[in-house]
Amino acid sequence: MAFQEDGNHSAVTEFILLGLTDDPVLRVILFTIILCIYLVSVSGNLSTILLIRVSSQLHQPMYFFLSHLASVDIGYSSSVTPNMLFNFLVEKSTISYLGCAIQLSLAAFFGTIECFILATMAYDRFMAICNPLLYSTKMSTQVCIQLIVGSYIGGFVNASSFTLFFLSFLFCGPNKINHFYCDFAPLVELSCSDVNVSEIVTSFFSGSVIMMTVSVIAISYTYILITVLKMHSAEGRHKAFSTCTSLLTAVTLFYGTITFIYVMPNSRYSTDQNKVVSVFYMVVIPMLNPLIYSLRSNEIKDALKKYLGKKMSS
Repeated sequence: MAFQEDGNHSAVTEFILLGLTDDPVLRVILFTIILCIYLVSVSGNLSTILLIRVSSQLHQPMYFFLSHLASVDIGYSSSVTPNMLFNFLVEKSTISYLGCAIQLSLAAFFGTIECFILATMAYDRFMAICNPLLYSTKMSTQVCIQLIVGSYIGGFVNASSFTLFFLSFLFCGPNKINHFYCDFAPLVELSCSDVNVSEIVTSFFSGSVIMMTVSVIAISYTYILITVLKMHSAEGRHKAFSTCTSLLTAVTLFYGTITFIYVMPNSRYSTDQNKVVSVFYMVVIPMLNPLIYSLRSNEIKDALKKYLGKKMSS
């Protein structure tokens, strides 16, 4: 039952997700592709976490943060992908009011944490390259834990703002969401209550997160670039750049797609184009991150070779 009497209004108890397409053939194709992507994403990120845990040579701040990034990528993708896959197989894609609230909060939670961890990893590279003598002190185990805890707290605060406003919305009319998951903007469009304050507050929180993390990343890599260019050794410059290119690639992919969705003035949440971009940063990028770090990091390659060598010899 999609509506429930609430005083003089009919309160929405479930939503209909319009998804990516109505074409039954294309739905089967997309189901197969996205299922493969999701399986590779989960297995790749779990393998990254396991390798970092079992390889002592990877017990460094950079890989500590990377293991948390992998965990967040699993959570981020899992917040929407299983439900999207299920909806490809059913004629009518519905989600309950509570399910919508949970999906919205999880997507905001993990997405925000990803921003903070990417900024933290940029700061870690800044300390390692620009202040190597102070690195062990400035990036001690206690500091690393504090940075990670702060990232999760930031994710909780931002997600809470979205969830609390969603729970305060009154839905008394249309319940069709032109998206494949419960994103905040299309929900705002469906609400029949005053949403001006919620839009301002959530935009402020999200904008602050993006501006803060982008500033940390930009400043960190500006100083890294200056330091690397001053190096006399070509080998030293190559090593410094090689440790940063994987992170820069991940940052460019993630923030590039987010900018397209949330910053470009002509973009709208309800367009098919933006739904495809959303699939990219919520489903594809979590799969690409472990591949990017594995292919670009010699330390991860060496650790994997040693681990496999031990397994084969035993």
